[in-house]
Amino acid sequence: MRFEVIEEHRYENNNPLIVKRGTRIKVVRRSNWGDGWINWAYCCTMDGTSEGWAPEQIIQIENEEGVFLEDYSAKEFNVEKGSTVKGTIELNGWIWCISLDDTESGWLPKDKLKALKGSHTII
Repeated sequence: MRFEVIEEHRYENNNPLIVKRGTRIKVVRRSNWGDGWINWAYCCTMDGTSEGWAPEQIIQIENEEGVFLEDYSAKEFNVEKGSTVKGTIELNGWIWCISLDDTESGWLPKDKLKALKGSHTII
């Protein structure tokens, strides 16, 4: 599905959480309705070298640790208002987006995107 970016998005985590299936992580904090988000866990690698938010649906969480059930990247996408992107996966109010030339990708908040008419549904 194609989207128009209706609000610029910038992210400042230069070392986002990027893990393979089976990776053990520390669960630092879990989101709740009071945050405005639900089903997100703030995680860091066991050695503390990278961190970021991850959807709880893909983590087996036990107490303050977890194991990823699939590969995952917490990388967000820096984009300008008016850009057009392709969206492929939607989880908990965020969409994994790819630039039209396939050179950039990352998560964008759904509320900063407007679906373009004639686009297909996200997978």
